[in-house]
Amino acid sequence: MNETTHNEHLIEYVKRLADDALILGHRISEWCSHAPFLEEDIALANVALDYIGRSRLYYQYAAALIGDDTSEDDLAYMRDQRDFHNLLIVELPRGNFAYSMVRQLIMDAYNTEYLDALRHSRDTTLAAIAEKASKETRYHLRRSRDWILRLGDGTPESHDKTQAALEELWGYTHELFDLDPVETALLEAGIAVDTPALKARWLSTISTTLEAATLTLPEDDWAVRGGRTGYHTENLGHLLTDMQSVHRAYPGQQW
Repeated sequence: MNETTHNEHLIEYVKRLADDALILGHRISEWCSHAPFLEEDIALANVALDYIGRSRLYYQYAAALIGDDTSEDDLAYMRDQRDFHNLLIVELPRGNFAYSMVRQLIMDAYNTEYLDALRHSRDTTLAAIAEKASKETRYHLRRSRDWILRLGDGTPESHDKTQAALEELWGYTHELFDLDPVETALLEAGIAVDTPALKARWLSTISTTLEAATLTLPEDDWAVRGGRTGYHTENLGHLLTDMQSVHRAYPGQQW
């Protein structure tokens, strides 16, 4: 792989990580003023800020790799839906509280393994970001796991809503462990994460939590993919319309 191709792959990889963090952070932020109680409202706002702060670090690195006066704001606010390559699961609507907590458990368990592996990347910038973010993610996982235990082993209504959320979201988890040519090339260079190798530990965390919460692990009988190549659900377009509206209305402004 020549230097130009390597740089293109690295930019794409970093933008993907940034897109995942930004879109999920935005979804979590939608709970601000809508959480079940005040303390949870504040906690979710802080989790959202962790993700958005992480996305900024990735976007800043991607902008530096691109050059040409590209900024993190350009990457976050001036790209269209097809230019985002985030995982599909992070763009799905907020849903009810059980739905959001199931998604958080899935993503927190995944990010715990992913960031721990990324800490050993040969790319020192990515390794440094992962070192910081992995500490936050361990806290996030404790929170989401505790909520799943409370919801799953709580009232019949909370149990049923949590099980229904699992069934709705499970088909989107397969995309987390795919490798495409970009990631494969960077994996061979010691930069990217071997995501298929993470699945067994991730599944163990999920299975153990669900069992303790009296919930049932869904069947692997359907799967949806496309986010990494820019094919999204209709939900991302609506999210970007809200998120990007101010910046697009007043381009170049700073606050």
